[in-house]
Amino acid sequence: MVFRSKAEAKAAARKGGLARAAKRREKGEAPAPFAGSMLDMMDAAGLTAASWSSWRCLWSVIMGRPLSDDQLALFTRATGRQRVPEASELREVWVIAGRRSGKSRAGAALFALWSAIRRQWSEILAPGERATVPVIASDRAQARQVLGYVRGLLALPALHQYAGAALKDSISLTTGARISVHTASWQSTRGYSSPAVVLDEVAFFATDEAGANPDAAILDALRPSMATIPGSMLFACSTPYAARGELFKAHQLAFGRDDVPDVLVWVLPTLEMNVTVDPRVIARAYEADPVAAASEYGSEFRRDVAAFIDVEAVRACTPPDRRELPPAAGVRYSAFTDPSGGSSDSFALAIAHAEGARAVLDVVRERRPPFSPDDVVAEFAALLKTYRLAEVTGDHYAGIWPSAAFAKCGIQYTTSEKTKSAIYRELLPLVNAGRVELLALPRLAAQLVGLERRVARSGSDSIDHGPGGHDDIANVAAGALVLVEASRASLGWSNVRCVY
Repeated sequence: MVFRSKAEAKAAARKGGLARAAKRREKGEAPAPFAGSMLDMMDAAGLTAASWSSWRCLWSVIMGRPLSDDQLALFTRATGRQRVPEASELREVWVIAGRRSGKSRAGAALFALWSAIRRQWSEILAPGERATVPVIASDRAQARQVLGYVRGLLALPALHQYAGAALKDSISLTTGARISVHTASWQSTRGYSSPAVVLDEVAFFATDEAGANPDAAILDALRPSMATIPGSMLFACSTPYAARGELFKAHQLAFGRDDVPDVLVWVLPTLEMNVTVDPRVIARAYEADPVAAASEYGSEFRRDVAAFIDVEAVRACTPPDRRELPPAAGVRYSAFTDPSGGSSDSFALAIAHAEGARAVLDVVRERRPPFSPDDVVAEFAALLKTYRLAEVTGDHYAGIWPSAAFAKCGIQYTTSEKTKSAIYRELLPLVNAGRVELLALPRLAAQLVGLERRVARSGSDSIDHGPGGHDDIANVAAGALVLVEASRASLGWSNVRCVY
């Protein structure tokens, strides 16, 4: 059969898998749900060596199994608790472990599959409703790694009988459940009935309220999906990062707290979760950067990383509904650009002017890849000329290419004398004092609030976007506003050339 589109092929595969499962059930061929615990799942997956003992201890706690004296000591060290919670009490488990601890394999994938096959979900759900176990990461490619482990588990003799239709981003199971991958979005994760929710590397989800998908909103959207499912549980695992966000909140709420029985926080370094990791690799990491290594392998939240600009300060500087200001007669403008080669980062431009004691942002333009750099230069040069500008300031990107490209379009490109971190440092007091007016652009607000200050061992600090983030338009907006402030201080507007 020839399908007209990829979507049609996926739909056919899905229907075929469901139909085959239905026929097996009608004939009495559908396998009974998996009757074992997570420990039995580990046995089926071959995770029985001593190197998996910490994971077996964790799952023993969650499953309500008795603990040996050694396991009880490990539990106390990992949770800070004296009392082991009842299995029936637990609703959320947050695992904070270093890199190469087996979080995706022995944690996220194993739990997602066990949750999906532990019962026949059609018995408790409405006709036509499917139980969905969402696996959520900061991007879809990362979530697919967990799904890859699930596929590997379903290839094992003890588990392959539960496999149904497998698509790129989901696997249907004979129990009427589906495991599917999602990006960290509060919109795409709503509306499901979920026996479990799995969050992978949750410390690296967006945490700022100004962003489109802050981690708090994602959790608010997910928790109701488990409300009507008996024994449902949220399982989150991550290497820690900055001391903020939902992972840090969970740690503050429940670590060492026997009086919070429904939330368990488990914290162990890499070498206690996976003894097979070469300790020399970790030792070298500590020698190179002890603060980063303490987070990456020691499971400690980074204290050298902090939010740079407060979300309320950004909101206070943002006139509602103002997205762009047209050029005005008699006004002198400054412009800043952040060039890009067109394959990974955005090419961005911002224009600003002084108005009384304030620096006012007029225009922010962004072109996301892929694009032709020369075409964007021509577009931005035309925009600059509408604001009577013959000069633009930018960073040191790609040597002389920006200068030559803008010169062809009649614009002089001047390399900024300030580093990006220096520009952000100069912007901060202006924002905090309310001496700038921004534009009501969600991406601009999200990038500004997403900036992080990192303190190096030398004592100096750097400001940049967080892991997986971007700051292209924040960079140009800050650059243009700082240029305006510098021009005001010089009283001669020496950094701006105007065409009349």
